[in-house]
Amino acid sequence: MNYRMEHDTMGEIAVPADCRWGAQTQRSLQNFKIGGQRQPEEIIAAFAYLKDACAQANAACGKLDQAQADVISAVCREIREGKWAGEFPLVVWQTGSGTQTNMNVNEVIAHLAGERGIPLHPNDQVNLSQSSNDTYPSALHIAAAMAVEEKVLPAARRLADAFRVLEEQYPGLLRIGRTHLQDATPLAFAQEVSGWRELVTAPCRMLKASLAELQRLAIGGTAVGTGLNAPKDFDRAVCQRLRELTGVPFQPDENKFHALTSKDALVFAHGALKALAANLMKIANDIRWEASGPRCGMGELHIPENEPGSSIMPGKVNPTQCEAVTMVAVQVMGSDAAIGFAASQGNFQLNVFLPVCAWNFLTSARLLADAMDSFREHCVEGIVPNAGKMAENLQNSLMLVTCLTPYIGYEKAAQCAKKALGEGTTLREATLALGYLDGDAFDSIVRPEKMV
Repeated sequence: MNYRMEHDTMGEIAVPADCRWGAQTQRSLQNFKIGGQRQPEEIIAAFAYLKDACAQANAACGKLDQAQADVISAVCREIREGKWAGEFPLVVWQTGSGTQTNMNVNEVIAHLAGERGIPLHPNDQVNLSQSSNDTYPSALHIAAAMAVEEKVLPAARRLADAFRVLEEQYPGLLRIGRTHLQDATPLAFAQEVSGWRELVTAPCRMLKASLAELQRLAIGGTAVGTGLNAPKDFDRAVCQRLRELTGVPFQPDENKFHALTSKDALVFAHGALKALAANLMKIANDIRWEASGPRCGMGELHIPENEPGSSIMPGKVNPTQCEAVTMVAVQVMGSDAAIGFAASQGNFQLNVFLPVCAWNFLTSARLLADAMDSFREHCVEGIVPNAGKMAENLQNSLMLVTCLTPYIGYEKAAQCAKKALGEGTTLREATLALGYLDGDAFDSIVRPEKMV
């Protein structure tokens, strides 16, 4: 491999000749050979939005030539498009402020600008009016807000729409309800599905509520929140440019001392992601239990048969999409704990757990969006209720006795249910044997369709 020599304030270092990064990126590569998890691509894209906005804000106040700002913007557009993805090799497990990733972006932009005939220094021009301490938190909020808006919420809407279609397909289908894993009173299948639908949409309302906080940016705070070396109203100019670039209403956090040290907005937003994960866990478990069988389980739902389920049991098919969703839910819950712990460590003027916050949040967003689309496409859209099995279980349920309570009282109704269970007879037979009602009265009262 051919190398070239780059330098920084610590001296010279050899860098692969065909790479666009510089000395600080190379030092990070050598010093942090940990884990292999690279900075999320969403963070790099967010930095490319932010550096673009900062360059134009610096040009507007006369701190950069317009040609310098424009070449930065041009390179940033290419970075956002993924053209230079291989130039961002740094791992999550580096300095907790993300300084080396900020410098990786600065160095790549400066190098590419130089190739276009406009020499730039990664610190003096690309990082002008900025610090890693305000750029990484800002990039983190940009990436998080855009991931929620562009990935999680659209996938959730698609899943909720699929449940709406399912509930509208079977408006009159009745089934027995279950509470405490025991038989309960009847409900319509569509009512149960409407609950699943709302389990998806309710956390989306929480996510939307969190966006206003994620859209507050630390930019302009520079090193410790005082805004040292940044021009007046730089933060507002940057956010204005970001709004134009993204369509997202980013605005400056008015208290930069809060913005640099707190990750409360991220905790709040990820809490909503965790709520969505918890609800998806419930939905997936309901569906796989109700589809259990095919002969020795509940068997009230048919779900798509996507692949063989066993390497030893021929013909076995498993609820694999449900299992994938539940594993994603477990991962999101673990990530929530990591983000909570990280957010609690904002010592003095800076939180130095930023990359791990970014990695966990963006992993959760990506996993949830992908899992919801996969679950919808390969499971939910193919669900078919087993109407015969539902009817059989409904008619066999002793909890239909609940509708007798207004006529014979709670204790006599319980006696009817216990007699039927103990003797293996129907509820009707037990009630008639006890003499509490005649057949016509029982038949007119015990009508499941009136109980939903």
